[in-house]
Amino acid sequence: MSERISFPIASPGGTRTVSVAYERRGTGAPLLLLHGIGHHWQAWEPVLDVLAAERDVVAVDLPGFGESPALPEGHAYGLSSVVPVLGAFCEAVGIERPHVAGNSLGGLLALELGREKLARSVTALSPAGFWSEGERRYAFGTLRAMRAAALSMPVPLIERLSRSAVGRTALTSTIYARPGRRSPEAVVAETLALREATGFRQTLEAGRRVLFADDVPAVPVTIAWGSRDRLLLPRQGVRAKRTVPGARLVRLPGCGHVPMNDDPALVARVILDGSR
Repeated sequence: MSERISFPIASPGGTRTVSVAYERRGTGAPLLLLHGIGHHWQAWEPVLDVLAAERDVVAVDLPGFGESPALPEGHAYGLSSVVPVLGAFCEAVGIERPHVAGNSLGGLLALELGREKLARSVTALSPAGFWSEGERRYAFGTLRAMRAAALSMPVPLIERLSRSAVGRTALTSTIYARPGRRSPEAVVAETLALREATGFRQTLEAGRRVLFADDVPAVPVTIAWGSRDRLLLPRQGVRAKRTVPGARLVRLPGCGHVPMNDDPALVARVILDGSR
């Protein structure tokens, strides 16, 4: 059962309270894990215990996703708004300048935390923000279609589909290269997380204006990309390397957009190596 913590943030109209749900395991140097849009902290479950053997791992539900409530009324979902929320969250749970690993939206947030000197190292798995305009439109259209499908299906149908490898492929093959490996329970939970994500629309809207164009100096950065990423195409990793020239660029063979499930051992090793 995940925990939840509430803390104050500056918001239009004065100080407001934000609540964030999170899972914490392990001991060692702190490692903050950030999931992608429409997902929840359980995306990290395949690698969580391996990471927790060497790190104090804190996997969060981003505001408006999973069990974390939406941001206060009037508080934006852009980088300049969400990054300070994550900084305040770290302070509230007692972790100072953690290593940060993120996937997709979480990878973009991790890079921004590094640029703001709020992370001691960054590992970004298929991070958002390195797209051409055409690639962004394709990705956003795909995400909207996934959300619409999740909203349209009755829960009994989702549960029935999740019981077979074919059904799990139909539900999750956009983000996983090996969807049959995902458990039925996990597929149901993440499909429901996508349909119930209160921050989905606002986050996607904020993302229309995002293009990560700055270096991340003085912070060790690893950028890793699945060779079978169907959402953010692997060639975007080359652009990311040009933007952050000091980054280590790692290929994840046979992995999709959310690689933690496709090859847990490889992804855990990349994250641990990036946070040495």
